[in-house]
Order: sequence, then C-alpha cells, then structure tokens
Amino acid sequence: MQIDVLLFASYADAAGAASVRVAVSDDACVADVVQAVRTAAPAVRLPARPLVAVNHRYAGADVRVAPADEVALIPPVAGG
Repeated sequence: MQIDVLLFASYADAAGAASVRVAVSDDACVADVVQAVRTAAPAVRLPARPLVAVNHRYAGADVRVAPADEVALIPPVAGG
C-alpha cells in the first residue's frame, strides 16, 4: 500500500517537501513506515525512535497503519 507521510519543520526542510509517499506492505506498522521514509528520503535524519502520530494521536512503533490513515513525523522542538 502507499502511505503519504507528513513532514514538519526540519524534516520538511531536509526533504524539500511537506510530505513523502512510501510503499509498505498491507500489514505494515509505524516502524515499517519509518523505515520506508528513511529509505525514500535519506536526507531526513530521523532519530532512532522518531515521534510519530497516526490520525492525530501519538503512536508507538507497533501500531498498524491503513491506506487512509494520516501519518506524521514530528521533529523535536524546543522553546522558551
């Protein structure tokens, strides 16, 4: 299946786009999507365990994804 992964801030800057489309198996989970992003957009330097949201909720690596899900990679942020 194809999944569009939203990228924000430094991730979008590194990729040169606000999203990346990746191909994953039909039984894919968040970890599979993250690995596919690493392959499809190597300029996006993801930490070992990036923060991922699926359908506006933070999701662990083992959460299953479906083609209609909104998947987003959220970079670390700091503020004052």
